[in-house]
Amino acid sequence: MSVATDLNSGAIHLLRALGVVDRRTPLTPARLSALSVLVFGGPHSLGGLAAAEDVAGPTMTRIVDGLVEAGLVARETDPTDGRAVTLSATVAGRELMDQARDRRLMAIVEAMTVLSVAERDALSAAAPSLRKLAEALRAQL
Repeated sequence: MSVATDLNSGAIHLLRALGVVDRRTPLTPARLSALSVLVFGGPHSLGGLAAAEDVAGPTMTRIVDGLVEAGLVARETDPTDGRAVTLSATVAGRELMDQARDRRLMAIVEAMTVLSVAERDALSAAAPSLRKLAEALRAQL
């Protein structure tokens, strides 16, 4: 249980610290997260994006409306189903997300300078296990 407690605490504090970095983007956290899904996960339906973000359809509609208005997301009618819409990131959306990701990575790299070589090596060795743990949690939930 101690490892789980430490992982929980570490993950929360890391995400809160990175939230400060994310506030340097012109988007709300909800819009940035939805755009991230479209940039790194590819096109989604509105329902698929709402499910990925764990929000209700009307909430996702408002989020997407803002992203479309900002020119970061495009809506395209599904050629096989005229009622369905596919959402995808625009070039501007991908560029903004790449810049946001780069800011996060640079913040992490800078913060890691306070760690010893052994601590950095331990993080490097643990990274694949952390990804596997995240996948297991998603599958479990």
